[in-house]
Amino acid sequence: MNEKIKNAALEKAKTEAGPFYIYDSDAIRLKCREFMNIPWQNKLITFASMANATPEFLKIVQSEGLGIFINSLGHMKIAEDCGFSVEKMVYTSSGMPENMMAEVGKKNLFINLDSPGQLKQWREIFPGSKTGIRCNIGDSVNPKKTRGGYFLGSKSRLGFTVEEIERLEGDKQISGLHLYLGTDILDIDYYRDCYEEIVRLSDLFPELEYLDFGGGFAVESPGGEKFDLTAYGKTVSELMETVSRRRRKDVLMILEPGRIIGGENAWFVVSVTDVKIRGEEQYVGVNASTAQFTRPLMYPDDAYHPVSWISEPQNGSEKLTTHIFGCSTYSRDFFAKDQLMQVAQKGDLIAFGHAGSYCASSYTTFLGFEKAKEFFI
Repeated sequence: MNEKIKNAALEKAKTEAGPFYIYDSDAIRLKCREFMNIPWQNKLITFASMANATPEFLKIVQSEGLGIFINSLGHMKIAEDCGFSVEKMVYTSSGMPENMMAEVGKKNLFINLDSPGQLKQWREIFPGSKTGIRCNIGDSVNPKKTRGGYFLGSKSRLGFTVEEIERLEGDKQISGLHLYLGTDILDIDYYRDCYEEIVRLSDLFPELEYLDFGGGFAVESPGGEKFDLTAYGKTVSELMETVSRRRRKDVLMILEPGRIIGGENAWFVVSVTDVKIRGEEQYVGVNASTAQFTRPLMYPDDAYHPVSWISEPQNGSEKLTTHIFGCSTYSRDFFAKDQLMQVAQKGDLIAFGHAGSYCASSYTTFLGFEKAKEFFI
């Protein structure tokens, strides 16, 4: 957290009784521009709205030239309200009922279908219309397990298998291939290997217009490793040059960065309400619940949200093993455990980093708390 954001958080805390999110708008813009600067020119960078569907956030990425990746009618409506054009919308979902598919299909946006059954349903509703398909290439690569499980292979529910894709060879209504590898992936070689399989499959479709390589781009790891976007951009651009040269036209490349756009550029700010000293440890209660900041609730063993004290230490330099818990009776309402932190006192301000994606957007009414406010600096 830089001084600008820290000072803004301290000021907001003077008037806000509850917890809040605070975003660094300039940093979000910078990350958008890094993706827009990937060398391949014929590209559409779409922000994955499930990472953060707050209108002010979406308006920032829209103003930087990004499109939007959506998977529900609700997010489609928000995207329209935020000024995204249908030409920059990509819709990919699973198991769509007929009424949903019909509503999406009217919009003339990019759509990727998830199964042979969904493709059959689409062609019954929109005969002769082109569409993309989502590819599960797990039979052709060695799938990696990422947070949330497997997104490729027999353990994944997503996409057409390679065999199902090959049965469609020569189909002139298939306009694009879509891929989703997982989340928080740092390995550039894994991206390249999987993308090369999609390129191989693209040769089956004479009217192919785009390759949608999805997302999965990692935020900073607990060990400090960052995703090498420069190396990635070079790799994927070289791949697009190869496939476009082979097809004798510039194929459109679509990417779907989500968590990486805002993940590291926001903080969830809470106030200490209670401190329990238990020997060499302290249990620190705060004025929030993980129902308002859900990643520690969903991923209790590996959600990484660096903890920092915004307040100046009041109890000297002593540090204790610290567990930070929410203001509910739910036994799993923990924000952090086993952190070596300063001795807390009531009123201290604490910030949880990496709070810009899949945090405010995944708020739940489960424990009855209000959604935390969001401020953009």
